[in-house]
Amino acid sequence: MMKTLVILSGVAVLMTTGYASAATMSSGRPSAVLSRDDCKAVWKAAVPSGRHLDRADAAPWIVNFKLADGPDQDGQISKREFKKACSKGLVKGTVLRGGN
Repeated sequence: MMKTLVILSGVAVLMTTGYASAATMSSGRPSAVLSRDDCKAVWKAAVPSGRHLDRADAAPWIVNFKLADGPDQDGQISKREFKKACSKGLVKGTVLRGGN
C-alpha cells in the first residue's frame, strides 16, 4: 500500500511539472501570415511610438524574436523587420479595428 502511494505521488508530481512547463513553453514556429492591414494594426498596437519593438515588449506579438530581429540581431525589431516577420508568420495577435 505504501509503495503504491509513493508511486502515485511521484506520477502526480511528474504530470504537474510537465503540464506547468508545457504551458510556459513556446515552439517559436511560424503561425498564420497576417494580412498587410492586420500587420499594420498589430504594429500600431505593439509599438505606439512607431520606433521599434524591444525584446522585453515583444512576447505578446512575436513568435520567435531571434528570427524576427533580422540579420543585425540588435535586440530591437524595426518596422521593416516587423513587416518581414509578418510575411513569414512570425507575428501573432489580433487587433479589433473599426469599432468592433
